[in-house]
Amino acid sequence: MASWGFHVTALALAPISLVQSIIAGGLVLVTILADRLFGLHVSRREWIGVALMAAGLAFLAATLKGTASDAHNDWATATLVVYAGGATLIGTLLVVLSRGRRTEGLYLAASAGALWGASDISIKALSGRLDDLGAGVLLHPLALVILVLSLYGLLVSGRSLQLGDAVPVIAVTSAVANVLTIASGPIVFGEPMPDDTLGLAVRLAAFVLVIAATALTPPPMKPPDTVPA
Repeated sequence: MASWGFHVTALALAPISLVQSIIAGGLVLVTILADRLFGLHVSRREWIGVALMAAGLAFLAATLKGTASDAHNDWATATLVVYAGGATLIGTLLVVLSRGRRTEGLYLAASAGALWGASDISIKALSGRLDDLGAGVLLHPLALVILVLSLYGLLVSGRSLQLGDAVPVIAVTSAVANVLTIASGPIVFGEPMPDDTLGLAVRLAAFVLVIAATALTPPPMKPPDTVPA
């Protein structure tokens, strides 16, 4: 809950693409701690993910040019409804399509990512009303949307972890959520992109690297104990 509170505060103060990219970077810390402090095996694939994540965050920082000084909370109701509603619809369709499949856990993982992505986008939108409404944001219709999507995503995520292996399930959930939220920055909230071609290419490359690294760098798991013959 403390982490969620910091997340909401960050969304209120900074662009959503920057916030979500840095949150995705938390997987780097998890991987290093697991390997160095807890002695868990970290595969070559996961270390590659760490390198991609570090490169993506470095590229992102190089192209910000002061954009973090503005929260970019401006949004149009129609755009928000279409984008967040579309993410919710995708999440629900994935639940339906998952039934009876061998990879049901991964389908549900992607669904949870879409639902939580829609929730984070709604949180970002509602944070722009804090100055005007204060505590009244709790009575705003978006507050109910956030509550429903958060609980819906939690239910689906819990089921995905029951049906699938934790490592790929967590990776898929994180990747889908980050794709949706990072893309919502320029699409929904009008975050400025670099004016020059090189800067734009570097910014897009940064987003791609962060997303790819998220998929490659799930939290490491301790290998199961060997069962005696």
